[in-house]
Amino acid sequence: MTTSGADLSFVHLGITIEHLRNSITVFGFRIAFYGIIIGCGMLAGIWLAQSDAKRRGQNPEMYLDFALYAIIFAIIGARAYYVFFEWDAYKENLLQIFNLRAGGLAIYGGIIGAVLTLVVFTRVRKQSFFSMADSGVLGLVLGQIIGRWGNFFNCEAFGGYTDSLLAMRIKMSIVNPSMISQELLDNRIIEQGVEYIQVHPTFLYESLWNLGLLTFMLWYRKRKKFDGEMLTIYLLGYGIGRCWIEGLRTDQLLIPGTGLAVSQCLSFVLAAGAACVLIWKHKQLGKKEKESLR
Repeated sequence: MTTSGADLSFVHLGITIEHLRNSITVFGFRIAFYGIIIGCGMLAGIWLAQSDAKRRGQNPEMYLDFALYAIIFAIIGARAYYVFFEWDAYKENLLQIFNLRAGGLAIYGGIIGAVLTLVVFTRVRKQSFFSMADSGVLGLVLGQIIGRWGNFFNCEAFGGYTDSLLAMRIKMSIVNPSMISQELLDNRIIEQGVEYIQVHPTFLYESLWNLGLLTFMLWYRKRKKFDGEMLTIYLLGYGIGRCWIEGLRTDQLLIPGTGLAVSQCLSFVLAAGAACVLIWKHKQLGKKEKESLR
């Protein structure tokens, strides 16, 4: 299949996008699709968290109150996480730290910011952290499913070279050069003088993985055994998927002084910790059930 001249294509699926726009202009002001999609993900996430809270007999408005704070601190956390691990790019011009329009947000920083906000919020409101987290993570994972498509329009968050079924071919001229690895350069494709890279669409992998995770969580939520179980399942499921997917990406944030991807290491730790918690809690519950039958 030829893709000559097209900005982007999924070569083995027969999907071609001739001109990939990444923004719209309203009254002379440029609005990036990335921001629109992230916003849609947030709204959808709030709706799902409120819906689950209502199902559980909780006050849905409390989740909206929380979201107003969580969004602010999640953005701060996402930016701080990214800047910390990309400090060399900002240390000479500190004002660029506040230039969010230039990009640079990390989802794990956002999650950390939201979790810390929930800790404070539940203490002030005298609510159960784990109970609120169980509904909140449903909204979080839905937001991630939608939000990852912002990376598609920005032509970012992709992996190394592949010729697999889902291989995505992108015109090199619309990609940030810092994201193009030597492997991609070595395997670049030239069609009628136009250079392309062919990559793992890791944004798509993560979106689909999270869709599967959310489907399982929605099925399991009525069967949960303890407060905090949905949060723990999220950390296990997302951690496993992100650990695998992060290893494919070409734009990894690295732990300073090492060649280790910080998000991959964090994913492994979170998944392992969550697995241990689930095993321990279910063993404890199993013991209590046996004792109650005696």
